[in-house]
Amino acid sequence: MNAFKAGILALVLIATFAYFGFTKANPFSDPYVLKAAVVDARNLQARSVVRMAGVDVGRVTKVEPVPGSAPAALVTMELKEDALPLRRDARLKVRPRIFLEGNYFVDLQPGSPSAPELEDGDTLPRSQTAASVSTYEVLAVLQSDVRQDLRTLLFELGTRGLIRGGGARGFNRAVPYFLPAYRRSALVNDALLGEDPTRDQHRLLRGQQRTLDALASNPATLGRLVTDLNITAGALAREDGALEASVPALRDTLRTALPALASLNEALPPLRAFAREAVPGVRSTTPTLNVAIPWIAQQRALMRESELKGLARALRGATPSLVKLNRSQVKFLRQARALASCTNSVLTPWSRSPIPSAEPGNTGQQVRLQTFRGFVGLAGESRNNDANTPYFHIQTVAPTKLAAANGGRLEPLAPPNPGVPPPHRPDVPCETQDPPNLDAPDAPGVLPSGAGP
Repeated sequence: MNAFKAGILALVLIATFAYFGFTKANPFSDPYVLKAAVVDARNLQARSVVRMAGVDVGRVTKVEPVPGSAPAALVTMELKEDALPLRRDARLKVRPRIFLEGNYFVDLQPGSPSAPELEDGDTLPRSQTAASVSTYEVLAVLQSDVRQDLRTLLFELGTRGLIRGGGARGFNRAVPYFLPAYRRSALVNDALLGEDPTRDQHRLLRGQQRTLDALASNPATLGRLVTDLNITAGALAREDGALEASVPALRDTLRTALPALASLNEALPPLRAFAREAVPGVRSTTPTLNVAIPWIAQQRALMRESELKGLARALRGATPSLVKLNRSQVKFLRQARALASCTNSVLTPWSRSPIPSAEPGNTGQQVRLQTFRGFVGLAGESRNNDANTPYFHIQTVAPTKLAAANGGRLEPLAPPNPGVPPPHRPDVPCETQDPPNLDAPDAPGVLPSGAGP
């Protein structure tokens, strides 16, 4: 193979491994498919993560909008075996990922063990799905008109409801308005719990404790930090025009960076798995090098100029013969391949085919077993007179009463077969022909004189 072909082959292999490495596509897999109807798919996209108890168990493959029910959508997911089994009362929620991850993910709960299992391709109804509420959605509710209404509500509640409106009676009249407020507060609190409520809060408090301890242990550094923040804020205030112009560029940067961060995030799990698998190999590198260094020293001695000259001289004389031998073997290998294919496709099945016979003891015997019995007759073979005659004497058995009892027909008998055996086609490769047919039309034999039933 020349250098150009080797380079093309290397590029194809690198592109193939890069495609399967980044897309994680596996044409040989048969994943479990689950569909779910959600009220709001948010920013859920194909290849978004599906998690169960904080562990990745699948990917979103398709998000289809429901006609006439926007923003409702039908989400199709492919799950691993780790997520099974799923029950009929399984629940699903579309939740935001952390800041560095970006985008949204699907939080899947498998359901109770007593419920029936979901089959491959089943769909979770809308009543068993939900979408979390993000902080920006809560803040988006408090627009200028909403804030003005809230101010009016508080003023009226303080002046007329509690003071002029009878106090408790005014408060009772305001209770019905608490229901939507409590509902939205519950959604916000549930969203703030994170992916793992039992561990995320501990991690947050632990991280804050480490940060505050580091700041408290070095007051001088804390003072410099405050000073630097004051200088930074002053510089930003002086460059408010440039800052305002940079905001659209930041938006465009985020649009470009989010897909890149998502791709990087998807590449991290296989990288971590590769790192874990590579640890034993890295640990064994030092012993391997210790053993390989003496061998490398010996190989280096063999590659010295004094040694290579003699090796090159010997190879220079043997190389043309080797090339000629390789070229001459091409036709031989083609014939060998045809012979091997003919043996596997025609000769071997024919040698295992049964031979029909009228005698019960011989019926069904395979050709490969009956062939060696013919050597008994060849053992009695002899030439007539001298070595120059073309005739042979072979021991045979004359037709007996068994042949007469069979109506004058000799053994072995073939069952009647009106079909014609496959024709002999020397112009067709042996490997493509049908095995020989041992069935033949039945015909009477010739009885010797004086023989009878």
